[in-house]
Amino acid sequence: MRHFKHLNQHKHCTSQGGDHGQRRFMRGPGHHHGFGRGGRAGRFLEHGDLRLLVLHLISQEPRHGYDLIKAIEDLTGGAYAPSPGVIYPTLTMLEELGQAAATAEGAKKLYGITSAGQAALAEAQPLADTILARLAGTTGRESAMPVMRAMENVKTALRMKLGGRAATAETLRRIADALDDLARRIEDF
Repeated sequence: MRHFKHLNQHKHCTSQGGDHGQRRFMRGPGHHHGFGRGGRAGRFLEHGDLRLLVLHLISQEPRHGYDLIKAIEDLTGGAYAPSPGVIYPTLTMLEELGQAAATAEGAKKLYGITSAGQAALAEAQPLADTILARLAGTTGRESAMPVMRAMENVKTALRMKLGGRAATAETLRRIADALDDLARRIEDF
């Protein structure tokens, strides 16, 4: 429905400083998303994607908020799991839009999709498919660990070589050349 029309104007997230640039290897060229459990480091989803993903998941079967967090973590191979502070407001918004309905199960709520939610999901299905494919292509923490270890080794070597003593101009030039060469080689993969 009209609540998902803006999702067709899907934009790529850009790096906003910090250490996001170091995490490009996780998603491929053009994506600056790292891993994490929500927050800045966990920008696996663009604006509006989480609502659509939650609708998709509750269309498969009614779920609790915690079940949604685990399902999204499973979709990304453990590389990302949204925080409860992101999931529960999304569920509340979907309820307010009439696209999800909750039933009480003791102290918990079980969320299911409504007919309005099914219509919104059907309208945005191509985008939902794109989101699911992107999440399926993410690299899980375990498979990225060798790259993260190697990055830490480079940082440690630089700290040991440059920390606490003045390096010569020739040493600094050689280090910069080696890092530039490595960056070019990585880009060629």
